[in-house]
Amino acid sequence: MPARDHCGVVGVSLQGKGAAPYLFRGLRALQHRGQESAGIATTSHRILHQRKGMGLVHEIFTQEMLDALRGSTGIGHVRYPTTGATDLENAQPIVFKLRGADAGLAANGDLVNYERIRRRIQMQGIELLGNADTETMAQAIALEYNHSRDLDAAIRRTCPELVGGYAVVLVTGNQVYAFRDPLGIRPLVFGTIEGGVAVASESVALELMGGKAVRDVLPGEVVVLERGQLARTSRIPSSGERAHCMFEWVYFSRPDSIAENIPIYEVRHRIGLRLARESPVQSDLVVPVPDSARPQALGFAEGSGIPYAEALIKNRFVERTFILPDQKRRELEVRVKLHPVPGLLKGKRVVLIDDSIVRGTTLREIVQMVRGAGATRVDVRIGCPPIRAPCYFGVDMKDRRDLVAHGRSEDEVARIVGAESVHYISIDGLVESITLPAENLCLGCLTGKYPVEVPEEHRRFQKSLEEF
Repeated sequence: MPARDHCGVVGVSLQGKGAAPYLFRGLRALQHRGQESAGIATTSHRILHQRKGMGLVHEIFTQEMLDALRGSTGIGHVRYPTTGATDLENAQPIVFKLRGADAGLAANGDLVNYERIRRRIQMQGIELLGNADTETMAQAIALEYNHSRDLDAAIRRTCPELVGGYAVVLVTGNQVYAFRDPLGIRPLVFGTIEGGVAVASESVALELMGGKAVRDVLPGEVVVLERGQLARTSRIPSSGERAHCMFEWVYFSRPDSIAENIPIYEVRHRIGLRLARESPVQSDLVVPVPDSARPQALGFAEGSGIPYAEALIKNRFVERTFILPDQKRRELEVRVKLHPVPGLLKGKRVVLIDDSIVRGTTLREIVQMVRGAGATRVDVRIGCPPIRAPCYFGVDMKDRRDLVAHGRSEDEVARIVGAESVHYISIDGLVESITLPAENLCLGCLTGKYPVEVPEEHRRFQKSLEEF
């Protein structure tokens, strides 16, 4: 299981009905992307209404709160912290001024050059209230808008300065602006819903709002939703290069979502089939680490002929451990979250399938749990290549020292997690399972080569800073 996820965003423009109930349902569908805080901002007669809080979406928003979020246009956000402290001040959407008018902005992702942009904004006399890069992004757009008085142009001119991966929704007046980083690192999908149009981080959110996905927002595209329609689109200047985050298919997205026209479930099943070919094992049971590794485990069982068993049962009322705000809480929650089926593992050789390993601490707990239930042997197969380098684009793994695969062989990782063996899918196997060319994927955390300039790191297609 990997590190904490990004965030999730949703934007809605309707005709003749309130946006808040749709935004609420969309955020519920994206809850897996962030469990620290959530917020909604809507506009009515150019007045911005906002509510946000710490916790899960259904815990924050009462019917009374949704009723107070008036208007047919709005945006929503679920968050876990990447840049910025864990507090309500950094919960999104954030509210800011565009030449005196209220606006709200929410983002998924991270900026590599956040500190530089922040300093530039402060030098122009703007006081930043929090320490999240989302506020910095909003104020950078506001500064450009002060000069151009054209919000479309302000966004297009600001984005080339914003180095990193991001998907953003912005609401002001009766319009929602939605845009995506020029490389397409972070996902964003456009679709229709009853009485209007919407954007969201994943296609499943559109479906659970009663709509359907139409297409991905293109990398570097700005779409404007107004009066229940797609009003216009424009493009941010870019090189045309693509770098979609491979983790969306490995773990982040729900298995019932589609990213870049590729069904997530099918990719994960292909990963399992490929793992069975690349890393065969003599075993009695294939056991997934629920829920995210289930399609991979089904593929592995099909490819290997080893029986599949749901031998670890998930408590569905426990938070997703890797989005919890600290590692100690994640470790303590594992045994509350998962429990072995009595008798099913006793005397069995088990091949445990997980989607990825980042720190290895939680997997170690799970391996011990399986052994404690009587398994005689535990082999581990991982549906993601070794994560050996930091991510700078919205994933909580920025220090090589925290990565269990950094500088270690598979045998060494196996000893750390307490398994007889650990084998990862190959990079080629992952790329072929996703079915996109390697040059269209961000594989920076696997290779140490990044699609944008990162201080003290190297661009992809160049020699890596470190040999892994």
